[in-house]
Amino acid sequence: MPSLTSIVNDGNVVIEPAESKSERDPQVKHPRSSVLHRSLHEDPLHVVKAQGNYLYLTNGQKVFDATGGAAVSCLGHGNKRVQQAVMDQMNSVSYCHSLFYATNAAEELAHLLIDSTNGEMARAFFISSGSEANEAALKLARQYHLEKSHPEPERVHFISRHQSYHGTTLGALAAGGHVARRKIYEPLLSANSSRVSPCYKYRGTSFLQRDSAYVQQLEAELDAEFQRVGPSNVAAFIAEPVVGAALGCVPATPGYFQAVRRVCDKYGALLILDEVMCGAGRIGPEPTEKYPNPLHAWQDPRFDVVPDIMTMGKGLGGGYMPIAAMLANRRLIEVLSKGTGSFSHGQTYQGHPVACKAAGEVQRIISQDGLIANVRRQGKLLGELLKEKLGSHQAVGDIRGQGLFWGIEFVADKTTKEPFEPSARVAMGIHELGMQEPHSISLYPGTGTADGERGDHILIAPAYNVSEEEIRYAVDVTARVVKQFFREKFEGQYLANGSAW
Repeated sequence: MPSLTSIVNDGNVVIEPAESKSERDPQVKHPRSSVLHRSLHEDPLHVVKAQGNYLYLTNGQKVFDATGGAAVSCLGHGNKRVQQAVMDQMNSVSYCHSLFYATNAAEELAHLLIDSTNGEMARAFFISSGSEANEAALKLARQYHLEKSHPEPERVHFISRHQSYHGTTLGALAAGGHVARRKIYEPLLSANSSRVSPCYKYRGTSFLQRDSAYVQQLEAELDAEFQRVGPSNVAAFIAEPVVGAALGCVPATPGYFQAVRRVCDKYGALLILDEVMCGAGRIGPEPTEKYPNPLHAWQDPRFDVVPDIMTMGKGLGGGYMPIAAMLANRRLIEVLSKGTGSFSHGQTYQGHPVACKAAGEVQRIISQDGLIANVRRQGKLLGELLKEKLGSHQAVGDIRGQGLFWGIEFVADKTTKEPFEPSARVAMGIHELGMQEPHSISLYPGTGTADGERGDHILIAPAYNVSEEEIRYAVDVTARVVKQFFREKFEGQYLANGSAW
């Protein structure tokens, strides 16, 4: 039986627990909150104001939010246009039951998103979180196979990838592949899922292997998994175009998703792309003739594939209201239209008008202010500066990403890529140091990078309207935090090659 004290699982970051502040310092009073926070041993810092890229705390700190929370606050904090849109909607209608009623806010957002796919998607389904969006995607895939002209009720299996994360609800958690997050819930999870290797070039290839050979290797592995499970049993394959929290901003190798599409089409399975974290413009997709104003990661030339189902979240509403979306393509909607004529799934806050209004205004601002172009421009600078400032550091194994979505992976040995042990608390330690003065920067930590349990990374994902000055500031502070952490953490210790930290 797994130990309940071996991990702390907050749905985004998995860490080995450290002693609480009250255990370290007897003068620290026991928390008095009535909220079931992520930790029962200490209360989180209180934010009293948020404006632009800064969070203001009750202790007087002004923290630079370099990650927008969990890559959520794509416009920063306190946007007046979004605030006004929310107030206008609340003055009109703040809630109505979607079984009986529709609202302009939901209809307008759906039209906006469908248009952004160049008509590839046909309908949008709005809920409150990325977990719910992926849960809905799994259900829709199942229903599609039941309602086809030649139904295939045996298609109940989902294939995903190791070190993947698709949400905290039991269905989404079962479909994902993050070992630590699944650990204590394993007995409750569906057995109708399996995993293949992630497209993770840093750890999946040798320096001499060509991209094309690596893609062929992964394609063959996926094909073999279909054969092992039974091709007629697979409902869908689900993956993130750029893996976020689980791996730390790892983009797929060019050609990978075309290969995945071939395998899915070969065996009649659907392709679900989870863009909850990497979508809504976060990676700054490059424009093409077909997609001159791309918003979605799958529209980027390096992916160049159209999913059957896609999910969005985080940057969809920019944190102004809880909202996520599932979009289905025309083929699926046509099947349902000829069948039951409905999606057999619904939730109380589905299509919430205030949330939809907020998301619609966020998306209009992104489009009207040309922010995707700024994501590409500032993202290029962010990547270059991170590599310049930290690329040669002896604990930095890899720096990767796209747009304003970058990750830094830390290793105990650069040559062997050996990760640190979880007990070292590297990722969380860097986050905690960053939050302290004089740094006062929020860096998003992640663990399980190497194998689901070992491995550390941090994410940097600033707002789309970030300036060059702010990018340079964020990188300078990040570099200082990383260097200070390893200097203090491993002072007097030696690497395997005999050199000192």
